[in-house]
Amino acid sequence: MTKIQKAACIGGGVIGGAWAARFVLAGIDTAMYDPHPEAERIIGEVMANAERAYSLLTAAPLPPKGKLTFYKTVEEAVAGADWIQESVPERIDLKRNVITQIDAAADPKALIGSSTSGIMPTELQRDMKHPERMFVAHPYNPVYLLPLAELVGGQKTSPAVLEEAKAKLAPIGMKGVILKKEIEAFVGDRLLEAVWREGLWLIQDDICDTETLDDVIRYSFGMRWAQMGMFETYRIAGGEAGMRHFIAQFGPCLSWPWTKLMDVVDLTDELVDKIASQSDAQSGAYGFRELERIRDENLVGIMQTLKGSNGGQGWGSGKLLAEFEAHLWKNAPKPAAPDLSQPIRLLDLKVQPSWVDYNGHMTEFRYTQCFADSADALLRLIGADMAYVEAGHSYYTVENHVRLLAECKLGESLYTKGQILPCDGKKLHTFMSLYRVSDDTMVATCEHLMLHVSSSESKSVPPLPEVMEKLQPLIDAHAKLPLPEGAGRSVGQKK
Repeated sequence: MTKIQKAACIGGGVIGGAWAARFVLAGIDTAMYDPHPEAERIIGEVMANAERAYSLLTAAPLPPKGKLTFYKTVEEAVAGADWIQESVPERIDLKRNVITQIDAAADPKALIGSSTSGIMPTELQRDMKHPERMFVAHPYNPVYLLPLAELVGGQKTSPAVLEEAKAKLAPIGMKGVILKKEIEAFVGDRLLEAVWREGLWLIQDDICDTETLDDVIRYSFGMRWAQMGMFETYRIAGGEAGMRHFIAQFGPCLSWPWTKLMDVVDLTDELVDKIASQSDAQSGAYGFRELERIRDENLVGIMQTLKGSNGGQGWGSGKLLAEFEAHLWKNAPKPAAPDLSQPIRLLDLKVQPSWVDYNGHMTEFRYTQCFADSADALLRLIGADMAYVEAGHSYYTVENHVRLLAECKLGESLYTKGQILPCDGKKLHTFMSLYRVSDDTMVATCEHLMLHVSSSESKSVPPLPEVMEKLQPLIDAHAKLPLPEGAGRSVGQKK
């Protein structure tokens, strides 16, 4: 099976709690063991932030939430789980003991992943009876949003297990990358450690403060890395001649005395105080959970932007998000037959961070996006889905008219309803309304005309019979409804 049936998280906190959120929001029942007396509160707060982030991240239908259950022993927690994620504190003796305890209690076929940031899996699987199914699954915080997990096997790990783990991560929106060899700190933390060490020297030597250093990263190469990584970015820097030219031009710099890479800074009390005070001045006005929410909103905005890049094909984490959403739509339960006696509720959504302007209100074109997404929902309802498009048929928008009636603010929940106006199906004429959930206020309307086309023939043609079979009852039923207020209006028409 390439789908996780039941998960267990041993160790909560920032990482374990976020793993649990990723599992639960993917519809997976999850067992949790953490001896911390406030584990349920802490993990509950992480879960709340994760749910908030997902509501901003995607309008695709998430599966019904999995059930999160807390247990008092490791043995109870791992019972029946086929993926067990260990996230206890980063001490080799503690991790080894816990993993050995998991190994003794779990199903022999269950996968066991460790969230360790740098301990090699061979060290962790030393005392296991079934070491072949144990590996490192090193995530990045927040696990519920950042999709990468470094999969690292030890000397006794089965290569097939790593492939199985990679396959099981995909349906929950994660990308597993398999390292060819185990090495301390793996790939990501080795890169981060190099930048962190150099950053500590820059603070120690009073070259800059923590805010300036962070600004250098987030306003420059951090943005490039977010979508292309390091080597692809440098390939572009080499111009038409590519990577060979870049290395020839900048390679000699590696021997210049620019870095203190191998010289470890002494973390004296004085330096720690300096870093802590600068960090407090930089972001101390925000509480911990507030900073997490700001971080999540920023990540959602970046991923949403990357989803629409490359001609709509997506790039980097945005491409992965688009693939995850396609998986969610494909596996969403079929909607119940709509009540044809009234306009159909088509879409539920929430105002996302990237949708608001300098006033904190939803921007003009996002209203149009809400209606475009609602049109897609209607097309799915009548069978004109992605499979239909791939087969060479589609509906193209040829005209619309949007009215903006009220303001929408960040985080507000919205829904749309659609009414089919008199049409023949080849022309699909609709009137959609956007409402605020909190008070059912109508905030916008859109009169929308689509034309059915054959992509192969490049001309307008009638819909295929299977689409008309679902569409005609809607046309007939809605023909009995009164025309909605605002239908047929022109721009600037007096009320």
